[in-house]
Amino acid sequence: MSDTEIDLHALIDNTPKQLFINGEFVDAEGGKTFTVLNPSTGQPLTEVASASEADALKAFDATCEAQKEWAATPARERSEILRRTHDYLKEHTEELTYLQSAELGRALGDSRGEVAYGSEFFRWFAEEATRIRGDYRHAPAGSGRIIVHQQPVGPSLAITPWNFPLAMGARKIAAALAAGCTMTLKPASKTPLTMLFLAKALKESGLPDGVVSIVPTGKSSNVSKLLDDDRLRKFTFTGSTEVGQMLGAKAAEKSIKTSLELGGNAPYIVLDDADLDTAAEAVATAKMRGAGQVCIAANRFLVHSAIKDDFLKAVTEKISEFTLGAGTDPNSDYGPLSGEDQLEKVRRLVDDAMAHGATRHLGDELPTGLAEGGYYFPATVLSDIGEGAAIHSEEIFGPVVAVSTFDSDDEAIRRANDTPFGLAAYVFSENLEHALNVAEGVETGMVAVNKGALSDPAAPFGGVKQSGIGREGGFEGIHEYLEPKFIALP
Repeated sequence: MSDTEIDLHALIDNTPKQLFINGEFVDAEGGKTFTVLNPSTGQPLTEVASASEADALKAFDATCEAQKEWAATPARERSEILRRTHDYLKEHTEELTYLQSAELGRALGDSRGEVAYGSEFFRWFAEEATRIRGDYRHAPAGSGRIIVHQQPVGPSLAITPWNFPLAMGARKIAAALAAGCTMTLKPASKTPLTMLFLAKALKESGLPDGVVSIVPTGKSSNVSKLLDDDRLRKFTFTGSTEVGQMLGAKAAEKSIKTSLELGGNAPYIVLDDADLDTAAEAVATAKMRGAGQVCIAANRFLVHSAIKDDFLKAVTEKISEFTLGAGTDPNSDYGPLSGEDQLEKVRRLVDDAMAHGATRHLGDELPTGLAEGGYYFPATVLSDIGEGAAIHSEEIFGPVVAVSTFDSDDEAIRRANDTPFGLAAYVFSENLEHALNVAEGVETGMVAVNKGALSDPAAPFGGVKQSGIGREGGFEGIHEYLEPKFIALP
């Protein structure tokens, strides 16, 4: 299906907007709904069912009821359902692309990329479902035999963010299903439609009733209340550090197996022997994807002082080529921010940087012709930002390149690590040994060398320090939903 064949109004009308509980789309208790806004206009997009505590409990009851049978389902059968889900999502790529761009405001190219990325988790874990293995060995002391059996953790609760409305849910759901776990999931209230579309895909792919329930809500505590339920065995969260740590602490009260993917503050280190064209080109992905609203987006651009001016020139020229517009406009390279809250945060950080003496190289004003009321912020390049500016320490989550300089590798590594966060980092050098020495010194869970794209369903995703606990994707991702059981034999 081509861009011109998408009827956005029909797409929204035909996308489920009810709760998905026990294999059925149902209204919320009392018919309650909440409004989803279109960030490109600031106007209402649609109304979606808002789960109450009772609705969330009903969904989790179904999750728990389905657990025993789903865990006993042959791995090949689970795998085939996951593969059919992948195929369904690929078949409906354009519908999902426009749906995400409508509710998130993200440019179509970025949304199309996420559909490819998110759907791939179902193919990856379809393959991993049949490869779960344990271990058999003799005890070193000769006292018996050791069997290690991997079994599903059990009923799971997932809470996902708004910035990747398909992929963040897909890599949790796909891993859980592959392992034999059932799940209740709450999508972000800004972007619930994509997960409800996924619920339809799972149903069409033959997922048994109750194995996955999707419960959007305008009041998050209605679902997070499930952390008090003694039947919950696994909690997985992607979102802000503050909220994740609070919910993680709640889960710890009952020793619930937990994985958290939290905030980042990614350094983008351009060493003195970097190829400037490569370093500037990679900004298109590392910063401008999703208008900078990405947890692994480059946040602190640390550039060797000897090449600072050349880098600033190259990156300013590159970003100035990007067209800002409505998310569903095929001519847009990047779209608005997700809401008034994000817009105000980015404005605050840039205004504060300017108050600390920053030089602005790009981003003085918005282009003309943008919809009034949309949450637009222009691509911005800053340098010479004084000490004490908030932009040095806070995650920007917007299309802002903030450049500062260093004079040695040790200084670059020290400054890169001068943060409580450690999710991702980027390193640029034409000398591989040089790049690896710096990459190994940076305290993050992931490092990209000479590239701006980092995520891969076949690789472990996650951070260190206050950026989270656990890994998603890769060979490691399925183990977040498995527990090794030791069986001792004579």
